Amino acid sequence: MTSKTSDARALLSAAAVRERADEAFALAEAGKLDGWTLNLDALPSCADFVAEVVRKRYPTLDVPFHARWRHFVFGGRDLWRMIVNEATWRDADAKARAEFDLAITSVLLDAGAGAAWRFEDPTTDLVASRSEGLALASLRLFEWGGFSADPTDPLRADAEGLARLDGAALADAFQVRDLNPLEGLDGRARLLNRLGQTVDARPALFALHDAPRPGGLYDVLKARAASGVLAAPVVLEVLLEALGPIWENRPVLDGVPLGDCWPHPQLGYTPLHKLSQWLAYSLIEPLEATGMRIVELDGLTGLAEYRNGGLFIDAGVLVPSEDAARVYTVSDPEIVAWRSLTVALLDRIAPMVRERLGVSTEQFPLARVLEGGAWAAGREIARMKRADGGPPLLIHSDGTVF
Repeated sequence: MTSKTSDARALLSAAAVRERADEAFALAEAGKLDGWTLNLDALPSCADFVAEVVRKRYPTLDVPFHARWRHFVFGGRDLWRMIVNEATWRDADAKARAEFDLAITSVLLDAGAGAAWRFEDPTTDLVASRSEGLALASLRLFEWGGFSADPTDPLRADAEGLARLDGAALADAFQVRDLNPLEGLDGRARLLNRLGQTVDARPALFALHDAPRPGGLYDVLKARAASGVLAAPVVLEVLLEALGPIWENRPVLDGVPLGDCWPHPQLGYTPLHKLSQWLAYSLIEPLEATGMRIVELDGLTGLAEYRNGGLFIDAGVLVPSEDAARVYTVSDPEIVAWRSLTVALLDRIAPMVRERLGVSTEQFPLARVLEGGAWAAGREIARMKRADGGPPLLIHSDGTVF
């Protein structure tokens, strides 16, 4: 391994995300980060708002982890649990592989949908948009066997089923049409195709005990657990290693795909790994359901996405230097810095929120702050500020980042 390769792989961890975020914060605090002004005087009132949202959504403070599974619950009905109750698996490992299949495909489809798209569920007549709509649409596609090449086993994703999915099939499943546009549709389909190709090409990661499937990663993580204990940052590191090749048009350093990691003129390569960390959080519950114990939850970071980041802009903690009306790309230095600052600010607001709620770090890890929490507060303040509830900055989406 060359020194450059070693440097590249060092960017593939939650610790690297946090380290670079702290560097961005230090520059902003000194007034030297291009494109942004940091107003820490507004952070206490922002923490007040987040704590208020937590208490409103979870009066008993019994907050679950921030995970994709929350988006399968509508009006108290857990739609995935309803499917599980009708399904059978030969053992707990087989069920865990299926839940990994669902979580991985659904999270990878979870980049921003845009303000105009809606999904009407033919099973329940529920209508949902944005992240919940994408969750519902992906759940139904999974339930109907849309990711499986085996018609006798629909509740799975496999290499063949993913590789053959095209934009037209995804558009049909997600009810996309002229009056119901979904941002980044073709990019989403290509991402799943590349997932299928990667799964097929890497049997040591995806096919230890079954045909190649995303859920094969469960077996890798089970093998990594010492005496049934696994650190959350290890979950992310396995995901970043396994899924690195699926990302299209992303930076590559010395042959190592960097994923959601972007060059910045002041910070250098800036790792963020938003979808991968969202996925890591979402795999904790399937792992724990098999009896595994997941530790070091706060070794993961907050998610560098537009709800958390929008919260800090809308609350006046972060002030962009440029006109917010321009359309950015995810690789623009302003957006890279914004997302990195979001990670740093989530670390700093979390203890303030806990203090207001009267809970400890052990009782209320970052995964609960996000769910309770910062993500929901970002959505709520966006609705107060803008009629469409969209983010404060306009970012062109290819369907694979936001």
